[in-house]
Amino acid sequence: MAARHLAVTKEQILDVLRDVQDPELHKSIVELNMVKDITIRDGKVRVDALLTISGCPLRETIVDSIRRKVAELPGVEHVEVNLGVMTQEQRQALLTQLRPGPQRQSPLLSPTTTTRVLSIASGKGGVGKSTVTVNLAVALARRGRTVGVVDADVYGFSIPRMMGVSGRPTIIDQMIIPLERWGLRLMSIGFMVDENEAVIWRGPMLHKALTTFLSEVYWGELDDLLIDLPPGTGDVSLTIAQTLPKAEMLIVTTPQQAATGVAYRAGKMAEKVNTPVVGVVENMSYYLPAPGAEPVYIFGQGGGETLARMVGAPLLGKIPLDPAIREGGDRGVPVVVAAPESPSAKVFYAIADALLAG
Repeated sequence: MAARHLAVTKEQILDVLRDVQDPELHKSIVELNMVKDITIRDGKVRVDALLTISGCPLRETIVDSIRRKVAELPGVEHVEVNLGVMTQEQRQALLTQLRPGPQRQSPLLSPTTTTRVLSIASGKGGVGKSTVTVNLAVALARRGRTVGVVDADVYGFSIPRMMGVSGRPTIIDQMIIPLERWGLRLMSIGFMVDENEAVIWRGPMLHKALTTFLSEVYWGELDDLLIDLPPGTGDVSLTIAQTLPKAEMLIVTTPQQAATGVAYRAGKMAEKVNTPVVGVVENMSYYLPAPGAEPVYIFGQGGGETLARMVGAPLLGKIPLDPAIREGGDRGVPVVVAAPESPSAKVFYAIADALLAG
């Protein structure tokens, strides 16, 4: 009953609302000027908040967070949240705040960016490049990093399915908000088209899509951005090298010598466009038929070591053939989430640790 006689103030309410973040922009709703007004009367509090757009998909998350935070204050008996929508002028002010400067350039494109950009490459398809991208990204996130993933394999996009995420991204004027899953911020052409739709584009359209992903997506403050490249050494790899000159490359191969030779071409391309190769990952290295059994080298041995010597980079890990990896990819639950103590998951975490130490 004593709480009824306590008078809460607007300043107290505004202070606790600083801890409420916009779930897409990852900034305080107070900092983003989303709190329009606060009304207090006899222990009843009304908060008028502004959404960036009328169709905000996470509006209930914002409402629940506001209610919960304000209700914790002594003297508050009831909380009402009234949602409105920003005007065009307010949205423009928001965009200016998120991306200051005359051109509102993405921080990723700045030569002073602190985000580590890692392109995951392979010489040919089918070596598990996307699997490595997804599991390595989640492993980095679970090491406390803020991580984004760009699915740059526009023709053969697979990140949405492997991450178990679907839907369309929110667009605030011309700024695209990435979708999120497993602690990652994600962008793929698969969020723009139906899953089974064929993307039939020539080079200029491909270039435009990728530059859009890098320059018009609001990634926020990222520690790492992983880019799942298409196989080979074509337009996409060149676009990434030109747009993000500080990018590094991780090459994925399988053990057989034929795959190593093809993967070496990705290394040669990296050399020509001045992209450092930070490491090699050998996927499908061996199969363990039973716990404690001798490994079976279905695809031979030595490919990863050979490629590492050829490109002058360390071999960061050998990932076994593990049905759990395939199952996780099909279900949208990466193996580092579904079975973090499995042998394959431990290799992914070891690769993440090696990258963080390098």
